[in-house]
Amino acid sequence: MGFSLRELALRCGVSAPMLSQVERGETSPTLQVAARIAQGLELRLSQLLRLDEGGSVTVVRAQERRAGGKPGDGHRFEILTPPLPGQRAELSLHTLEPGAVTGGAGDPPLHEPGSRETTLVSRGTVTLVCDGRRYELAAGDCVTFDADLPHRFENPGPQPAELCAVLAAGLRRS
Repeated sequence: MGFSLRELALRCGVSAPMLSQVERGETSPTLQVAARIAQGLELRLSQLLRLDEGGSVTVVRAQERRAGGKPGDGHRFEILTPPLPGQRAELSLHTLEPGAVTGGAGDPPLHEPGSRETTLVSRGTVTLVCDGRRYELAAGDCVTFDADLPHRFENPGPQPAELCAVLAAGLRRS
């Protein structure tokens, strides 16, 4: 950006000593001060808060996926998104063998309050049991539900089923 400390202080209305302390990690700015610093740098606040990240694109290679599920329980899953700080959505791929059910030991716990899940059935048939109600789904069907409610997927069919799920944390509207 090329500003001296004094130039930035004038641009954003934050004292040079305060900017110096923030730069050295000796203090954390309030949200209001951080917003003024961002404005002085001609950035959005969200951009300022990501300046220490290595870039805006993260690729997860197939061999880098985080896998889950227990051998023999019929439910395997892979987390396709990277474990980035502050990430509010997660994409996962699930395979359910015939007769298998999600929500068993070793599966992810119930999601945080306000979470929403959208799941696409890409192969086979499944039943979503959400808050005590049953929903029959086939390949190509997509469902969205409040993921903080008790839920599970069951594969009643004779073939493996595959699901692609997006979990969005804390986004439910009242």
